[in-house]
Amino acid sequence: MSAFKSIRFATLNLLNYAAPYSFYQLHERYNATQWRQKQQFIARFLQQSQATVVAFQEVFSPKQLEVVCKKQGYDYFATVASPRSDNLYPQVLFNPVVAIAAKIPFQHCHELTPCPELLEYLNNQNEFKFNRTPIKCHFDVPGFGELACYVVHFKSQRVHSMAHMLNIHNLDDPLLNLLQQTVGMMQSQISRSLEASIVYYDALKTQREKNCATLVMGDFNDNIQSPALSFMTQGFHPTRCEPCLELEQPIVGLTDAFELSSEAIAGKIKPVTHYYKGRGNVLDYILVSGHFNTKCVLSRVQSLRYLSFDSHLNPEQIDEDICVSDHSAIGIEIAFNGNDARILR
Repeated sequence: MSAFKSIRFATLNLLNYAAPYSFYQLHERYNATQWRQKQQFIARFLQQSQATVVAFQEVFSPKQLEVVCKKQGYDYFATVASPRSDNLYPQVLFNPVVAIAAKIPFQHCHELTPCPELLEYLNNQNEFKFNRTPIKCHFDVPGFGELACYVVHFKSQRVHSMAHMLNIHNLDDPLLNLLQQTVGMMQSQISRSLEASIVYYDALKTQREKNCATLVMGDFNDNIQSPALSFMTQGFHPTRCEPCLELEQPIVGLTDAFELSSEAIAGKIKPVTHYYKGRGNVLDYILVSGHFNTKCVLSRVQSLRYLSFDSHLNPEQIDEDICVSDHSAIGIEIAFNGNDARILR
């Protein structure tokens, strides 16, 4: 296989991709027109993004998604978990999964299993379970080298009801609302931070052991600067190369790909990826290892572009449009040196 000249990675939260089933509640489902529009939206995104590897979140119907992806040239597709159906109404699905589609073959692709020693260190050795099981896969990109890729969808900011703990039946009870806005929000933050810690640990350990480039892509359900997630991008300084030269490899760590992009260098503002009540937030990220740092003397990357696919988003829209998504897709394009180089799209 010839070496490549550039490659693109992208991630998109699909917003309840479920057919022919309902999601969460019996009345929440697609009609025939809505489902056709949803399929067309995904196909257009894949054509527009021209990504080689795409991460997806909120997948209830992986078989249908695989068909769409393969029609667009993504011959390799994987999930590592299955949605759960309601006991009384089997047509109602819960627990959507993440998925990955690629135009290049996986070397390995499997669910991310938490390190038992890390769980013990974090005092969660028995009870921990991901809200959505992450995917970990490896690629061998000609002209670039081995790449470890993680697909994630961290715990949402949605608070689980505490009514059963207090034996309160009135959901508007002031005590219930206060506790859910404080203790409940803290529990959600702790859960999200714990999931991120496990992914972060595995990513850095893999970097050190295999000296391979690393990507963590997906819906983080929070700003990367939040107390729950800020530790994920504190691993390395993007302009120092002395430790890299000493170790003969880029030093371990992750950083927001946007911070290394030509758009950031040009002073552009990072685009939002989600709107809630008219307010823009950045919830979706692609984190990269030092191998993608164009300023590192050991990096093969010549340039890194940050891409946003958000034409379907409307800041003024209040209700979700299930025919598209309530998230924008984001991506990166990296250019690097390779013998007999050609563009991989």
